[in-house]
Amino acid sequence: MSKEFDVVVIGAGPGGYIAAIRAAQLGKTVACIDEWKDPKNGAAAPGGTCTNVGCIPSKALLQSSEHYEQAKLHFGDHGISLKDLKIDAGKMVDRKNAVVRQNNDGILYLFKKNKISFFHGRGSFVKASAAGYEIKVIGKDAETLVGKTVIVATGSNPRALPGVEFDEKLVLSNTGALDLKAVPKKLVLVGAGVIGLEMGSVWRRLGSEVTVLEGMPTFLPAVDEQVAKEALKVFTKQGLKIELSAKISEVKPGKKGVSIAYTDAKGAAQKLDVDHVIVSIGRVANTIGLNPEAVGLKLDDRGAIVVDDQCRTNLPNVWAIGDVVRGPMLAHKAEEEGVAVAERIAGQHGHVNFNTIPFVIYTSPELAWVGQTEQELKKAGVAYKSGTFPFLANGRARAMGDTTGFVKILADAKTDEVLGVHIIGPMASELIAEAVMAMEFKASSEDIARICHAHPSLSESTKEAALAVDKRTLNF
Repeated sequence: MSKEFDVVVIGAGPGGYIAAIRAAQLGKTVACIDEWKDPKNGAAAPGGTCTNVGCIPSKALLQSSEHYEQAKLHFGDHGISLKDLKIDAGKMVDRKNAVVRQNNDGILYLFKKNKISFFHGRGSFVKASAAGYEIKVIGKDAETLVGKTVIVATGSNPRALPGVEFDEKLVLSNTGALDLKAVPKKLVLVGAGVIGLEMGSVWRRLGSEVTVLEGMPTFLPAVDEQVAKEALKVFTKQGLKIELSAKISEVKPGKKGVSIAYTDAKGAAQKLDVDHVIVSIGRVANTIGLNPEAVGLKLDDRGAIVVDDQCRTNLPNVWAIGDVVRGPMLAHKAEEEGVAVAERIAGQHGHVNFNTIPFVIYTSPELAWVGQTEQELKKAGVAYKSGTFPFLANGRARAMGDTTGFVKILADAKTDEVLGVHIIGPMASELIAEAVMAMEFKASSEDIARICHAHPSLSESTKEAALAVDKRTLNF
């Protein structure tokens, strides 16, 4: 016998579980389906890629590796001496797994708190009916649910190199890259995107010789050019070997390692023998097992679910959000869409502003940005003003011993409205929130410049960058 709900959410990643909670808050009866399992015991592990093999575990390992590098290279500057500094990569991974489990359990608690029925298994469409949509759940036990409304939030999967499958032992996706039990001697990362740079940073700090092979001729082309140039300089100085315009011709796993053949920027043939290769060339929408054809759910030529600007699909009362639809594949974008769709289902006016979605790369220094880049403004012919301020001139950054980078603000030349904010430096991921709020409320650079910021704080660099737009910095 089927169980009926006002809303059935397929997927409990950041978009799905947030959509389920918001729908429940608005008085709907809600079911959420998710198949992620704890690799140790098979227990339900909601949270999707972000919680299990993405955002959360990568930040846990980045934190551990940052502590190690600080102890190794910088504690002496603070008068702290250590003897016999050692790495236990296995213990680092165990701590990462514990952090992941805490987040899994937290989501299960939130489901219980909000009276959401959770079903552990894979959800797939069966048919449309007068009562809504019939969804089959295949897990430990088979279940049949009927949802008056369905929200698809099935996320994405890592894109593999053509002809080279992930074995998560030698050829790794983000999943395998986060689960290495020992520090490899040599690593190659294919792709200099977010995942590649973050994973490269983790293992480089712990002692690996890391080479990043990027097919594009430009480093971080989506990032403001001035920030990208600074990042390339800093990462190279740290020890990451980054090769642009690298064309992979062969990836050949062996008994103990991987052989990679490629041509470099000059067209010369090159070969590397390494312990592992981490492939981070993007992600693809995940509709595996969803059975969209059973109800006529439309997909585009990339396999993503087709939606309008409100996240409606071609089917009545079926919505889709997050990585499985158009737009940036970011956890916080999925969350915003989840809330907006739940509110739209309840007759409210959900809001998502794609122009103020922040982007972050959690390397050291961190990179964070929102809005348009300088190259985008030039291409669009928009007249603008620019102001930058270096962390080198910030008192808090000096006290922290981390003065790399700067804050950059771009504002309309006529109206002074902030059009983009770009940060490379300490805690950029936290500093960008002020910029997002400023842009959401159509602030001018003068608005930011005239707000009192605590002293000493890193946020003063944002104020000073705003002052620099009008060429009146006070501390540089």
